[in-house]
Amino acid sequence: MVEEKTDPSSGEKTSRGGCPDQPLPYPSSRQPEEWEMEKPAQGPPAQPGGSGSAGGSYPQKNAEILSSQYGINLFLAGLLLMFAWAVHAVGIRKQDLLSYLITIMLIQLLWMLWYICRSYSQRRLIQEKDTHAGARWLKCGITLFAVITLILDSFKIGFFIGFSNCLSATEGIFPVTHAMHTLFQVYFLWCHAKDIIQSFKTLERFGVIHSVFTNLLLWTNGVLTESKHQLNEHKERLITLGFGNITIDDHAPECNCTTTLCSIFSQGIYYLYPFNIEYHILASTMLYVLWKNIGRKVEHHHQHKTLFKFHGITVGTIFGLIVLISTIGIVVVYLIQIGGSKIQSELALTMFYVYAISVLTLMCAAGIVALFIYRLEERSMDNSKNPARKLDADLLVGTASGSWLLSWGSILAIICAQDHPKYTWYNLAYSILVIIEKYIQNLFIIESIHREQEKVNDDIKTLRILTVSNGSTLSLTAADLDNGKLPYMFNGDICVRDRIGDDGVDEVRSQASSPVAHSTSDFSLYSQNTVNNKRRLLKNIAAFLFLCNLSLWIPPAFGCRPEYDNGLEEIVFGFEPWIIVVNLAMPFSIFYRMHSASSLFEVNCKT
Repeated sequence: MVEEKTDPSSGEKTSRGGCPDQPLPYPSSRQPEEWEMEKPAQGPPAQPGGSGSAGGSYPQKNAEILSSQYGINLFLAGLLLMFAWAVHAVGIRKQDLLSYLITIMLIQLLWMLWYICRSYSQRRLIQEKDTHAGARWLKCGITLFAVITLILDSFKIGFFIGFSNCLSATEGIFPVTHAMHTLFQVYFLWCHAKDIIQSFKTLERFGVIHSVFTNLLLWTNGVLTESKHQLNEHKERLITLGFGNITIDDHAPECNCTTTLCSIFSQGIYYLYPFNIEYHILASTMLYVLWKNIGRKVEHHHQHKTLFKFHGITVGTIFGLIVLISTIGIVVVYLIQIGGSKIQSELALTMFYVYAISVLTLMCAAGIVALFIYRLEERSMDNSKNPARKLDADLLVGTASGSWLLSWGSILAIICAQDHPKYTWYNLAYSILVIIEKYIQNLFIIESIHREQEKVNDDIKTLRILTVSNGSTLSLTAADLDNGKLPYMFNGDICVRDRIGDDGVDEVRSQASSPVAHSTSDFSLYSQNTVNNKRRLLKNIAAFLFLCNLSLWIPPAFGCRPEYDNGLEEIVFGFEPWIIVVNLAMPFSIFYRMHSASSLFEVNCKT
């Protein structure tokens, strides 16, 4: 904000540079050739030292380092427990893993309760907020995933009741604890995701980082369980096709179910796991931003509201919905055909690759058009410190490496393979396009979230009306517009209405006596239409890419994974090594699509 002061002689408010808030009147004898209305760009006063981050002192920096190391060790211990259970290590049972997860969830629950109670007791104090963190649409998305996660927990409770005779008590306690954890965490994120913690910073760092890695461990546990299920289904298809020497790693209960709903629960659980996985990874990213904001000093920039408007994105939405509906149909046909016979499997693979090549080609073209539009515009980049935006960019590149790893594995397998089925060349084109499409899309999203928003309505408003005269120029600031001081035409003259005195009496001053020959505007109709057309095209591209990323999230999340089924990579690399690569890379590839969709939604709102 521009600092204002009062002139003692006149009582007028002036800005920092001594410029009057209201323009001085021009002598009536001077006829203006231009009437100019200008509002200068306003920005925050310079802050020495810039925006400091947390931990300007050594104790705070040490607390940041210690808390991060605590979180990493917490995560590694849980990760080794999961690995030991997955490979049937001696002495490691499933209840040991679940007990560890229950314990860290209860610790997080206690910390969240303490933080919420302390925040409530200090509710009258003014607290700084990070306006970029915890967007409302992101909170709505995580709430949707949390609701589905609660349904998943209820299925697990029903499954435990049916097999309670041969399951340990921890398998019933875990979903109950997880449901409580989910409810409290969603409430916590809705109310406190934007907080910038300035008190109890050392304690809060450990509490927040504990929450981050607790969600990462729950995400890893979901990924492991879902990957084992997908791998078992793949092995069952191989057995159906006549491959021998394949054993299915099954952790099924060793007793009979006491209810008739056990099969529904066991099948429904695996269809809900993708939403549970996305819930925990989104929660961990929001909590990580909260951790980075502890002790941070923020620059108080004017925050533009990013509202979603459906108007103007009809074309992109229609094409995106066509892709989405087609994807659902392709996935259904693929899951029915794959594993039925060798011919049906090859047809299913060919169908998937042709469909994916078409979608990826359209996405590449849309991204190139958007980047070309950006090259035509000259808009500065926003380089202010923003942990949420930096995390978004890092996650885009980091998670894209998962699908890049799979694509390069497929390309290398195609080059080295001796036999090449007819769908192999479709796989080659598909793998190359996956790499190119992510390059283009990452560049488009990262540049979009770093571009400064247009400030035509707030910072600079200039309007010139040219008249045929030899007079001077009258300048009127935007404050005059707010006070109702507007020019109007009267008998060919330019007049300005002033409000003087406290009695509300209006005085009309004539500013010109010659007729107006013509008037023009700096923001001409042509340039305004050009800007609007570019914005409309960019919004349609963002909407189209948003729906395409949601579409490409569906196949791998619900079992349509040609990396398992085409068999070429398994022949070249070996069955077990390639399965390990797929199980490690696939979760990042799936998360990339959901994270890209959320980023593109933000791009659409900001454009």
